[in-house]
Amino acid sequence: MEMQGGRVSNKSDKDRKRREEEISIRDETETNLVNLRRTIYLTITSSLDFDDAGHKLLQIKTEPGQEKELCIMLLECCSQERTYRAYYAFLAKRLCMINKVYRENMEQCFVQHHSTIHRLETNKLRNVAKFFAQLLGTDALPWHLLAYIRLTKKDTTSSSRIFIKILFQELSEHLGVRLLCESLTDPRMQPDFESLFPRDNPRNTRFSINFFTSIGLGGLTEKQR
Repeated sequence: MEMQGGRVSNKSDKDRKRREEEISIRDETETNLVNLRRTIYLTITSSLDFDDAGHKLLQIKTEPGQEKELCIMLLECCSQERTYRAYYAFLAKRLCMINKVYRENMEQCFVQHHSTIHRLETNKLRNVAKFFAQLLGTDALPWHLLAYIRLTKKDTTSSSRIFIKILFQELSEHLGVRLLCESLTDPRMQPDFESLFPRDNPRNTRFSINFFTSIGLGGLTEKQR
């Protein structure tokens, strides 16, 4: 019985030590992440221009999988500005063009922000929409991302409609209405744009046409008509 008790005691000690090690590792990981975010934030906000910031950010040592933290911090800094600053999108474009890992993570950020856009106040929403419009308009991000936007009354909220409105108005300003229309009518991309210009039933089609018409971009729906 004593031996059995000893074995139980040893097992208990090992379990306790393992739990303590796991807690220590978790605490260290969280501390490292906070320090990484602080370093990224200070680099972004203290650099002379986006070229300088991009060079410095690429020098920061990160663990595999931490690249997304940089994308998240870029968006966070951009959304916090009182008025939109193109600086953040220029910096994001530089990173996306240099390394596809940043582009893939920025694509994930687009999907996540669009799905939770109702949580943002109007000013943050506006900045985020302009940020992504600039990246799409300069081909830093692929246009197939627009497939995640389903423009129907059922699938949108007042916040998401404001987001879509600003996104497309900014795209038309960057590209011009003619070039934007050409991009959205590219035969190769039509499967990705079906959710923007739905033809599954008349109600959804009318909603899409009325939406783009109300924001001054009715010409984009010419084929739907």
